[in-house]
Amino acid sequence: MDPVLVDRGADGVTVVTLNRPDALNTLNDGLVRRLTEVLEAIRQDRDCRVVILTGAGRAFCAGLDLGGYGDDERVESEGLMLRTFDRQRELADLAHRLHELPQPVIAAVNGAAAGGGLGLVCASDVRIGTTTSVFAVAFIRAGFSACDIGVSWLLPRLMGAGRAHELMLTGRKFDSAEALEGGLLARVVEPAELMASARQTAELILANAPASVELTKVGMWIALETPSFRAGVEFENRQQMVAAMSEDRAEATAAFLEKRPPRYQRR
Repeated sequence: MDPVLVDRGADGVTVVTLNRPDALNTLNDGLVRRLTEVLEAIRQDRDCRVVILTGAGRAFCAGLDLGGYGDDERVESEGLMLRTFDRQRELADLAHRLHELPQPVIAAVNGAAAGGGLGLVCASDVRIGTTTSVFAVAFIRAGFSACDIGVSWLLPRLMGAGRAHELMLTGRKFDSAEALEGGLLARVVEPAELMASARQTAELILANAPASVELTKVGMWIALETPSFRAGVEFENRQQMVAAMSEDRAEATAAFLEKRPPRYQRR
């Protein structure tokens, strides 16, 4: 069974589904390798404009597969210490790849998102949950540090340092209502409405010029790392000039004035 399913829609929306439902889509060697390949292919796919990331079955991703990661042969050949360090880098690289895709990533969080699964949610650009979604930092409950897969950087920026630090130190579960109130989720819907809601957001993004969306994704995350207001505005000025000089910007303006759908070419 393919641990990651990919549905490349003709509308420019690619749905990526973590597909180990019997194991709550926990992260093992096979899933991590496959997801890495999928994200690299998407990065180079100019026809893909939005990604929806979700999980098969009753969970989004319950974190690391503590029952066995599945790389015993590599541990034997590379040694425990160095192989474990490589494993950690491979896991963390998923957050980097999601974060750095040119396409916006919508996390459609069905069920549990814990540990590494929460890391994937945080690394996405838009997060939609359901009334049954549940979250937990979880690493610390398994004897690891709660600072993992980008969570120590991303979660405080999404939910505020005070709330994030409490969640990281306790590892307690929190529901979709708290995630929504805290700013982790953009909205919460009934489970049956999750994918329709994610696609509705994707359609709103698709209505904007491709380069404008790409530049906005880069700019909005860079702003969180920029040390001053003046530096942030100067970066915005440069992003704005690139967008303004594109042919799609002229098409967007014309379509708006003529009250018609735009015809973008990513030029």
